Amino acid sequence: MTTIKAFIEVQAAEMVFNTRKGSFHALSKIDLQVQRGEFITLIGHSGCGKSTLLNLIAGLLRPTSGVLLCDNREISEPGPERAVVFQNHSLLPWLSCFENVYLGVESVFGKREFKPKLIERTEAALELVGMSHATHKRPHEISGGMKQRIGIARALAMQPKVLLMDEPFGALDALTRAHLQDELLKIVAATQSTVVMVTHDVDEAVLLSDRIVMMSNGPAATIGEILSVDLPRPRKRVELAESATYIAARKAVIDFLYTRHAKDSRSEVLA
Repeated sequence: MTTIKAFIEVQAAEMVFNTRKGSFHALSKIDLQVQRGEFITLIGHSGCGKSTLLNLIAGLLRPTSGVLLCDNREISEPGPERAVVFQNHSLLPWLSCFENVYLGVESVFGKREFKPKLIERTEAALELVGMSHATHKRPHEISGGMKQRIGIARALAMQPKVLLMDEPFGALDALTRAHLQDELLKIVAATQSTVVMVTHDVDEAVLLSDRIVMMSNGPAATIGEILSVDLPRPRKRVELAESATYIAARKAVIDFLYTRHAKDSRSEVLA
């Protein structure tokens, strides 16, 4: 029987940081496989290493031990095949929305494509996130939700194999967040992107994910459970509100988070 090779593989990854107070064991024995086109969310309490794991996949950090692979190649540094969208949009304030996206396009494709093709890629990415109307505006002239759209457009314009998102909607109001979640579902369906996303929001995780990776509390955090979300796509949040599968998945994540937090709190008291 043929075994399907995972697109992203994390094998026995450990992460220890050296601090002024000594070593801090952030992640312990992380094993994770992500298939091509899969949407994975990482969830857990603050300090459980979600962003650290994402940064390892991005190549922004090197593991203390263990191996990470993307498309069967070792992840040793950042690369254009793995685009990152942070909670802070990280747009350059002196550039227009178009120029912010174009900068990323040029860095990846500039050596092998002429300017008209680079412009075409930039315009297509802006259209994909519904921001064509803001082409000539600068970041201070648009809302927080629009800034995040531009950040997503910049990432997608580079045609990455993997889209890595670190709480991209965490700083937005509830209505804007819900709207961008719905837009992200459409974008991922259109691009067939592989996505790994950090979130604190249980409903966001269930709405977006194929699987939810639930992290134990740190230090030496690890993967506690992985929940498959067996909901058909395309997904519509209004219809999901009464879905038994959605409700069960939501309860399973909340139960894990509450049980894990209560268990760790008791351990601290006993210690």
